[in-house]
Amino acid sequence: MFSAEDIREDFPILEHIIYLDNAATALSPRQVVEAQADAEFHYRANVGRGVHRLGRLATHKFEEARDVLQKFFGGEAGTLAFTRNTTESTNVAAHGIPWEKTDRIVVPLQEHHSNILPWFRLEAEGKIAGVDVVGGTDGHIRAEDIAAAITPETRMVAVAHASNVFGTIAPVKEIAKICREHDVLLLVDGAQTAPHLPINLADLGCDYFCFSGHKMMGPMGIGGLWMRDGAPKLAPAYAGGGMVGKVSGHAFTTAAGAGKYEAGTPNVIGAVGLAEAARYLSRLGMENVAAHSSELAHRMVDGLSEIEGVSVTTPSDVPLVGAVSFTVDGVHPHEVAYFLDEAAAIMVRSGEHCCQPLMQKIAPNGGGTVRASAYCYNT
Repeated sequence: MFSAEDIREDFPILEHIIYLDNAATALSPRQVVEAQADAEFHYRANVGRGVHRLGRLATHKFEEARDVLQKFFGGEAGTLAFTRNTTESTNVAAHGIPWEKTDRIVVPLQEHHSNILPWFRLEAEGKIAGVDVVGGTDGHIRAEDIAAAITPETRMVAVAHASNVFGTIAPVKEIAKICREHDVLLLVDGAQTAPHLPINLADLGCDYFCFSGHKMMGPMGIGGLWMRDGAPKLAPAYAGGGMVGKVSGHAFTTAAGAGKYEAGTPNVIGAVGLAEAARYLSRLGMENVAAHSSELAHRMVDGLSEIEGVSVTTPSDVPLVGAVSFTVDGVHPHEVAYFLDEAAAIMVRSGEHCCQPLMQKIAPNGGGTVRASAYCYNT
């Protein structure tokens, strides 16, 4: 049975704080820390190279971690490459697709910078014709807005599965259907949903899915880029050891599968820790996690809405992934966050949340919002 009180026993730090900054990064349970320590103590070695016993064991554990994550996300019919985080995954995709200069990309206004700036950069470099920014500021991404923005020149739609500001969930399956009908690629930023929702990539319908480990209780510095079988093959972002098949003169071929995207020594310890985080979440049950996160978010929306002088920007009529944004009349968001920490050890995020285009619309006076974001160990 899912019990947040029982879960808290795996997080010693929670004895001293009320942690509500999970949309930025989640805490790691004992099991994840212990899995990393075991790897450091017993099979710290490079993977895919040496034939000695530590190298063989490390390689086995690294590939086992990949398998665990593909199954966790229902992504067996695809390729999962390890990256540092969602930002790197998005950039690898952005610079790996063979663009035409007439191509256009559609992105919603409320996206995180990591799902806007890579596309703006392509536009600035003249590699694509432009980026079409669509949608409003109410926290809802509407499939019909995406459909209306697609033109014959549209090559890709890039959308966050859930907003890191509002906590609202995008209708990705509907958007995927629209993209297929128009022969348009779909990249999904799963940073906020990988920790909270049951995800089946075989059913979701996207071509590329990006996620970070540290938001789903895994280590920092490890994430992933999943590529659907049949999606355009990406050119590797980096060249060097580990990603090469054969070098002949000045020419070279790349390794098969995910290896071509993992140049250099990968974060083996991080991959092992992330796989343990996925196992931990699987034991909790992602349906339970999703329900708990949404319930806590709605409790925060309801409670904050009753306080005079507080304005809640997160909608109350839809499922949420745990994040709630609000402002306090006459008080800068940083002051609110600082006071909550100093007065009650309540840790929240304040500022623009890496969403300046959105904040320029909803908080034009500057300062952004306060964001409280709950997870499975919050009560």
